[in-house]
Amino acid sequence: MRAVKRPATVPLLDLTRYDDGLKREIASSVEDVFASGRFILGPVNGSFEKAFADLVGARHALAVSSGTDALLVALMALGIGPGDEVVTSPFSFFASAGVVARLCAKPVFADIDPATFNLDPDHLGRAITPRTKAVMPVHLYGQSADMDPLREVAGEIPIVEDACQAVGATYRGRKVGVLGRLAAFSFYPTKNLGAAGDAGAVTTDDDELARLVRTLRMHGEGETERYYHARVGGNFRMDTLQAAVLLAKLPQLEKWTDRRIAIATRYGELLWDAEVAGRIVVPAVAAGRRHVFHQYVVRVRERDRVRARLAERGISTAIFYPVPFHLQECFGDLGYREGDFPQAEKAAKEVLALPMFPQLTDAEIERVAEELIAAVAVA
Repeated sequence: MRAVKRPATVPLLDLTRYDDGLKREIASSVEDVFASGRFILGPVNGSFEKAFADLVGARHALAVSSGTDALLVALMALGIGPGDEVVTSPFSFFASAGVVARLCAKPVFADIDPATFNLDPDHLGRAITPRTKAVMPVHLYGQSADMDPLREVAGEIPIVEDACQAVGATYRGRKVGVLGRLAAFSFYPTKNLGAAGDAGAVTTDDDELARLVRTLRMHGEGETERYYHARVGGNFRMDTLQAAVLLAKLPQLEKWTDRRIAIATRYGELLWDAEVAGRIVVPAVAAGRRHVFHQYVVRVRERDRVRARLAERGISTAIFYPVPFHLQECFGDLGYREGDFPQAEKAAKEVLALPMFPQLTDAEIERVAEELIAAVAVA
């Protein structure tokens, strides 16, 4: 039997490994946009919006310029502004809290569930005040937050899902994106469904909120008359080129998601003994949820040492995320201190993202697991 060649290095992500057929389809779609001359809000945008709404199961999908802008315009549609508070996780990509501050509102944090890294419903109630105008759970790494108890605690307070890392994830049989008043998705190139640059979407079942997002993404311009503005919005439009790329990729998403789940399963099998020995904690998949593994994130002690050893051995890794929001310098005036959110702080010191993308080979998966096991075994 021919021996499988051992990979010398394993990248965290490789965006060049698409099959040739898809590359040709994307190139053809881009050529069609150039031939049409419709580069902003062209017909392709509408086609993508319909396809994405169907995928999520939402009444409306509004294509916007980035995942960050999707979060921002969703909060704007709810009227969030000075004096308001938005409760979210302290452990996420910066935009989850940054968009709140950009609206001159106050980000308020509640600690995470250590198993899923998502907002802990048991901590949410302590963070809600009379000034709370929205709750924004993050579906981190590709797994939905525990939405039923979060909704119960939030009551009438609107929920905005930060689904930027979780396209295709489900919670008790329903796709993320329809579990709150609005949801934000990112199509940054590294995401499970990635564009060729920045792009995002807002989904909602609320007709009036969809209308507001549609106008806000065009500087607040009315839908029937150009250059008449009832409110101030922003330039949050998705380029038609990005819509074309996404529309070409969309049929591949389910296949890619299945492969991500298979990779995660294989990692779990290979790392089982090390987990039983207490050297590694592999990702937990909560009951009733489909985890789409945007990232495969383990916990290890002496994380920085382990990561350095892996780098020496040619294994690329990443830390998502090294500093919780409440300890970020820019949020120093919020009054939080070290120790306020112990689970988020502990996670920031232990999390390590392993290589994860659909085209990762079986040999690469085995090499990553082998080197990680060796790294954590070193005293």
